Amino acid sequence: MDDGTFPRLVEPRSPHRLVLENGVWHQISPKYVRVQLISTGSFLLLVVAAMLVLTLGLQQWWAWIPGGVMTVIMVWTLAILPRQARAIGYQLRDDDLVFRRGILWQRMVAVPYGRMQLVDITHGPLDRGFGIAQLKFVTAAASTGVVIPGLAQGTAETLRDHLVAVAESRRTGL
Repeated sequence: MDDGTFPRLVEPRSPHRLVLENGVWHQISPKYVRVQLISTGSFLLLVVAAMLVLTLGLQQWWAWIPGGVMTVIMVWTLAILPRQARAIGYQLRDDDLVFRRGILWQRMVAVPYGRMQLVDITHGPLDRGFGIAQLKFVTAAASTGVVIPGLAQGTAETLRDHLVAVAESRRTGL
């Protein structure tokens, strides 16, 4: 399940961080970073091209302001993306699945198996090309919907089957 994933989960350094419990934390594939770099980098190229066409071709000098702001934001996003990806992890416990992500804005969600209503695997063209997928599961409460990005295709299918089986047994009381 952990073949081809990051070697360890990155934690925030602050003493006020959300404490991770003992147990095995599973991580996502480094291929997720490549997919995000390609998609964000492509969008960055489109923004720069549009900015250059507007300023140089059409003499619309105001385009430097929004284009420059968007370029700075996307370059920053590209720079912190690898660290963000290493901070994504999940843990399968006896009664629930715990998902965590984030360094500055941390999110840790525990979803009880018996409350899961939908477990879905999605992957776009780039995801399929790199052999990764996203696993999404939803509960009755909209705020607890969790998406685990960057899972290897086989891991996503195995995890989906495991979650569905455990959720069924918990709902029926077996």
